[in-house]
Amino acid sequence: MPKSIVTDHEILEAALIGLQHSLASVDAKIKEIRRQVGGKPARNAAAPVSSGPATTKRTMSASARKRIASAQKKRWAKQRAEAKR
Repeated sequence: MPKSIVTDHEILEAALIGLQHSLASVDAKIKEIRRQVGGKPARNAAAPVSSGPATTKRTMSASARKRIASAQKKRWAKQRAEAKR
């Protein structure tokens, strides 16, 4: 007899609840250990990163692009030379 979609959905919801509980438990343990060793407090992975303004796109100068391109070409040439051996 095939499983109904409702049953699958309920199973997935139960699994999600269980995993969220496990995550909360692990986060609490991480915070406690970091507190004991004097480290920074643990970040909550489920929390949104930021709702502030979007970061600006980093730009690269033409000379920097040329340096990177020439370095990459040099690496490719070295790899091709080693592959021919």
